[in-house]
Amino acid sequence: MKIGIIGAGRMAQAVGLLATRAGHDVMLSNSRGPETIPHVGQQIGCEVGTVNDVAAFGDMIVAAIHLQMSAAIPAAPLTGKIVLNPQNYFPHFGPVQELDSGALTTAEVLARLLPGAKVVKALNSILVEDVVSDARPTGAKDRRALPIAGDDADAKAAVATVLDQIGYDSVNAGGLADGWRFERRRPVYCIPLDRVRLEERLAATTRDSFVPDGNWRFDRGIRA
Repeated sequence: MKIGIIGAGRMAQAVGLLATRAGHDVMLSNSRGPETIPHVGQQIGCEVGTVNDVAAFGDMIVAAIHLQMSAAIPAAPLTGKIVLNPQNYFPHFGPVQELDSGALTTAEVLARLLPGAKVVKALNSILVEDVVSDARPTGAKDRRALPIAGDDADAKAAVATVLDQIGYDSVNAGGLADGWRFERRRPVYCIPLDRVRLEERLAATTRDSFVPDGNWRFDRGIRA
């Protein structure tokens, strides 16, 4: 599969590295142009290009940029394509009223900007420094599971397959409107959990279920 990644920061590089190791063709981009990141492509073993290049290249797109920068993502080329939403809401990058009020989830915000795309929320509830180190082969006893959410069943299945290929089990958390269950300050956010424990915690998470920011420092999950 061709995986295009909009962004070239730490999350983009980590996902790109795992995807290339799994045999996918990968292209990274950034806002300053591909001439500023040739070394990144060389380190990962992938192509680099402009945002428009990535949008045209990828069968699956990863929006690995700050949520508040998402308006810069070209919508038309992504019509019919799967777009992963690993984004979290950090108000200090700019307030978003619908997120502050709880009217929308982060994935729904992205989906409104990309109305023709099949948005799937994934890879937001893992610390960037854990993405490569926590990847495990299929069937490993200490394999970590990650939640996903989306409104298109086939798109979610495709994302689950890619997650499996790069080293992770997945748990279907529902539609885009259910993405709040694993956003920031929720009990499963950035906690290493296997599939069974993740399913249990997601099922127990209510609208009132909040934990302190940085709770992952104390909740060790399957590492305990």
